[in-house]
Amino acid sequence: MEKNSFARLIAQQLNLQERAVGNTLALLDEGCTIPFISRYRKERTGGLDEVQIAAISNQYKRFKEIQKRKETVLKTIADLDKLTLELEKRINDCWDATELEDIYLPYKPKRRTRAQVAREQGLEPLAKILLLQREHNPERAAEKFIKGDVKDVATAIKGAQDIIAETVSEDERIRQQLRGAFRRQAYITSKVVKAKADTDEAAKYSDYFDWKEPLKRCSSHRLLAMRRGENEGMLRISISPDDDECIERIQRHYVYGNTSCSKLVAEAVEDGYKRLLKPSIETEFAALSKEKADEEAIHVFAENLRQLLLGAPLGQKRVMGIDPGFRTGCKVVCLDAQGNLLHHEAIFPHPPVNKRMESAMAIQKMLQKYQIEAISIGNGTASRETNDFIRDVLAGRYNIPSPSNASSQYEPQIFTVSEDGASIYSASKIARDEFPDEDVTVRGAISIGRRLMDPLAELVKIDPKSIGVGQYQHDVDQTKLKNALDYTVESCVNNVGVNLNTASQHLLMYVSGLGPTLAKNIVDYRKENGAFTARAQLKKVPRLGPSAFQQCAGFLRIPGASNPLDNSAVHPESYYIVEQMAKDQNCAVIDLINNKEKREAIDIKRYVTAEVGIPTLTDILKELEKPGRDPREQIEEFEFDSRVNTIDDLIEGMELSGIVTNITNFGAFVDIGVHQDGLVHISQMANRRIAHPTDVVKLHQHIHVRVIEVDRRRNRISLSMNGLS
Repeated sequence: MEKNSFARLIAQQLNLQERAVGNTLALLDEGCTIPFISRYRKERTGGLDEVQIAAISNQYKRFKEIQKRKETVLKTIADLDKLTLELEKRINDCWDATELEDIYLPYKPKRRTRAQVAREQGLEPLAKILLLQREHNPERAAEKFIKGDVKDVATAIKGAQDIIAETVSEDERIRQQLRGAFRRQAYITSKVVKAKADTDEAAKYSDYFDWKEPLKRCSSHRLLAMRRGENEGMLRISISPDDDECIERIQRHYVYGNTSCSKLVAEAVEDGYKRLLKPSIETEFAALSKEKADEEAIHVFAENLRQLLLGAPLGQKRVMGIDPGFRTGCKVVCLDAQGNLLHHEAIFPHPPVNKRMESAMAIQKMLQKYQIEAISIGNGTASRETNDFIRDVLAGRYNIPSPSNASSQYEPQIFTVSEDGASIYSASKIARDEFPDEDVTVRGAISIGRRLMDPLAELVKIDPKSIGVGQYQHDVDQTKLKNALDYTVESCVNNVGVNLNTASQHLLMYVSGLGPTLAKNIVDYRKENGAFTARAQLKKVPRLGPSAFQQCAGFLRIPGASNPLDNSAVHPESYYIVEQMAKDQNCAVIDLINNKEKREAIDIKRYVTAEVGIPTLTDILKELEKPGRDPREQIEEFEFDSRVNTIDDLIEGMELSGIVTNITNFGAFVDIGVHQDGLVHISQMANRRIAHPTDVVKLHQHIHVRVIEVDRRRNRISLSMNGLS
């Protein structure tokens, strides 16, 4: 099929302009990445954003898969010598995967069915006689077919009914009709497996021991929970419409009158429905509903991951990272402004060791020696206690005298950061390569410190599934999940931009057009030749050719480069435009950046060409206004309410500050400083109906909540945001 036809189909499905879709497909086929196309090819795409381009890419892949499937279908039917011109046209015109399989079903190679056996016994003519329903005595008609394995009339009639049952199950109209019934009225039912009902393993699925609801209203998290219970052998799940109504509707298509033949056909239809048709459509809807639930869960995970990766960075500051703990102590590291390890040690301020004064003195010494500007504390075990301890040290409550040679007193800010996945990173090959001489506890504390400085640069080193912001992420399609998360990471990295001289290999591999090999080659080149001073030097990196340079250059930054555009999102292919603008204003490029009046004097229409339009020129001017600007928000300090430390301190009606730690379809989990996150159900997030929690909150947002219920037995906290700012 020609690309133009794909473009037309995709444009119709996504309600986009065919020309824009066609140009986007051409760019994708040229090897351009989605971030590059959306940022630097707006003239060709009509200004499509990343989401639209990704949707075009996904549809393109799907249509190509259907095209490949069509070729198999056509060849199989042709080999059977049953491919008519009409059938060939139907297949070629079909772009719905389900419809294609329905067309193919009667010709599809199958295992030896009861109907196939009956056909081999020569009973197909008898089936046709029964379907016509004109024979007054079907038994007498069946006598003519008694031979070989067909020993008697009953066997002959039963075989004919098997053929009718299979015919019904393969009837396209009937299959579509039944799908409509499933869509409208099917219920999903969950029952506990009786042998497992009283086990501890089954207890977590107790809500679904006897559950029934319309399939179309079943939320993704409930469906995934039920399917997990089914996979673990705790639940039995079924999906079914009104069987009697469906059988009656199908019989109307096949049964005429009330003759003996009609009754036999009616029996065959019912058998075909129960034995073949319904199980087939139920399997289809089980897969479709699971696929839809997967998509929702993956979308939630991807959006949470995006918010986490685009979390506010502290920037290049001298940071103390603390991985808190009780029995094993707190692992403390001191990092320079580039994230390099300067020092590490363990302190034991909490029970059972309780060396609080000794620990306070150690903290005070490190703060002064390494001139720490910020402290990053992991949010795991002993986080709240460690936070309180550090605040006491900074407040001078331990009366530790400053050394006579101490420099000016630093008042570092304190931040609590998520430590999800830190243990995964600390044991990974990436961490071993970065810190081969340090143990996993030190590496984990380094990760906690670096996450404060730049969440994106640090979190890309961890498998997104280990970051802890998903919903049933282990139950969804793992290939789709990986693709979605990889795309999210790539999108975030390119949205922010990457410092070419400080980025790790793992961060560079997500830059448009690079990947693991070129990322490694860039780091190796940097080690051998020193820091990059110009983007053009990328062309000297082994295997980084013109195409890769085109895709990556605009997303790589070089602070302090002699050409200020090398630290901006202006693509090298557009440098000549900026240089001409500067020339026309009788100044240097740096003057355009520093002088607002000169920028405002530029008439961008003068620079429009066949290749460069208003969208690109507008982007260039925006970038000159604030080159290399970080799109992320500024980080804010946060402190938990001093009245509460454990779940036992909570009182219904109490208003507290909290941090959003995870967002799901049904609500948001909030850390209020009591070692157990509380849940703000979606119904408690606003005084109006909202479609999704992300309409109200973002990951790591600081919010105010009210305690509405505390279930200490199950360790559950219910919170509300209603009526609070």
